[in-house]
Amino acid sequence: MTNELLLSPPVVFILVMLAAIFFAYVLSKLAMKPNVNVPAGLTKEYSCGEDIKTHMIQPDYSQFFPFAFYFTILHVVALMIATVPMATMQTFLIAVVYILGAIVGLFVLYKR
Repeated sequence: MTNELLLSPPVVFILVMLAAIFFAYVLSKLAMKPNVNVPAGLTKEYSCGEDIKTHMIQPDYSQFFPFAFYFTILHVVALMIATVPMATMQTFLIAVVYILGAIVGLFVLYKR
């Protein structure tokens, strides 16, 4: 009975939360403290000898997003293939239709 109570999800959650709070408190005592006597110029933004008033860098994500969508779609399809039960033909057909839909989605994503 005692082992079952200790392994119940709410009890385990509370124990892990208390352990995390304890470790955060102990490690905060070992952490480096900020220096309050910082010269005025060290906290200002600086780049190549120029003061920065506005951030001029605007990264281009046009190549990143299609790759991220491709990665996500393939991982969801792999999860679908790995977890679909093969007990009946109906569940197998649902998985095949899902995979075909993902293939069509990838063709639409990379259509030029």
